[in-house]
Amino acid sequence: MKIGFVQFDPQFGDVEGNIQKAVRLMESVDADLLVLPELAFTGYLFEDRTELEALAEPIPKGRTFREIRKFVMDTGTAVIYGAPEEVKGGVYNSAVAVLPDGGFFIYRKSHLFDREKLLFRPGDTGFFVFEFRGVKLGMIVCYDWVFPEAIRSIALMGAQIVAHPANLVLPYAQRAMVVRSIENHIFTITANRIGVEHRAGLQLRFTGKSQVTAPNGDVLVSAFDDAEAVMTVEINPDEALDKKFTELTDIFEDRRPELYQIIVRKP
Repeated sequence: MKIGFVQFDPQFGDVEGNIQKAVRLMESVDADLLVLPELAFTGYLFEDRTELEALAEPIPKGRTFREIRKFVMDTGTAVIYGAPEEVKGGVYNSAVAVLPDGGFFIYRKSHLFDREKLLFRPGDTGFFVFEFRGVKLGMIVCYDWVFPEAIRSIALMGAQIVAHPANLVLPYAQRAMVVRSIENHIFTITANRIGVEHRAGLQLRFTGKSQVTAPNGDVLVSAFDDAEAVMTVEINPDEALDKKFTELTDIFEDRRPELYQIIVRKP
């Protein structure tokens, strides 16, 4: 399976222009699966809920979903992208997987970061896996990476690849995703954005460095921190089915959940 990411610099509020740019970047690439950043087509730094709600769209009825689905159906490339999902009563920070067979899956960000708590509803989908061309995939969004329980849950459900749309501003996640790959023996795809947003009296600089990591911790492909890029790599997803470090050492069978109960209790 050929997997990869799209790293680019979306302009705040220019949804149509950002979609067109992403499609142009993707059109030149032969891939089974491409992952785009969190909030890929709207920008990130919303002034308030009113501004967020004006840019949010329902899924699958919104124009963004329709345009991405058209690309997917025309090319046969599955796409996972981040978007503000409009629902009755609020907006979720969601990741949307659009598949060539017409199916789609929505994951709503579980762990909201900083000002997101003032704007978005906490995700209510929980973690799950879905199948694409015989391979099991899961999704997280940006700050979810901080919580090893998130990817561990997805891996225990059988995921071989975890897609990670992100708008990272801190320098830690890319290194941590290497560890997430090793401790769960899975592939990960982190799709980050680049650029700077000056809004709401704040400035955020996004760190780029999108990457694909392998079950052994190798970084298979990685982008720069300041350049747009589409990068892909061919993988054997079955490598993620083997959880053994040695013949007698299996990272899942060796778990002792009875000792970990503190993890699921609030302090």
